This record gives sequence, structure tokens and C-alpha cells, in this order.
Amino acid sequence: MMTLKDLEKVQKTFQEAGQDYQVELESGRIIIVGPSDIVSSEIGIRLSAFLFVWVNPRRLGRVFDSAGGFILPDANLTAPDVSFS
Repeated sequence: MMTLKDLEKVQKTFQEAGQDYQVELESGRIIIVGPSDIVSSEIGIRLSAFLFVWVNPRRLGRVFDSAGGFILPDANLTAPDVSFS
């Protein structure tokens, strides 16, 4: 069973090797997340823009793209395409 500390070590190893992999921790397993295709990327940026235009003027929270990782209560680490908190 892998932990967040293990995930950090894996990320550091990838960075030292010049590899830019996105990784997530799910149920004790480290998962390498592949890049999005161009259509998914466009949908993600549109959703981000729509969400930001709704959330920001109402001061409902903050909007994040896929680079923002979240540690969940069950110790999983995930980076959704679009999120806000």
C-alpha cells in the first residue's frame, strides 16, 4: 500500500530523470495520468472559464485547473480537470 510520502518520492524521481508525469494516488496505488487529447483539453478550458465566470463575481470560492491536486479524506490524491472549493 503506497502513501503520500511514497508518491512524493516517485514524483521526485521522475523530476530528477527529466520526466514530467502527472501522478495520482488512489486506494494505495500510484497511477500515472496521461495527457489529455486536444478535444478534452478544449472542453476542460471551456468548463474552467464558465465555472470561473459564475464563481468569481459571486465570491463562491476558487477555481482550479488540472494542475491543482487535492488530498481527499481517504488519503487519495487526485487532480480533476476542473474544480472549485
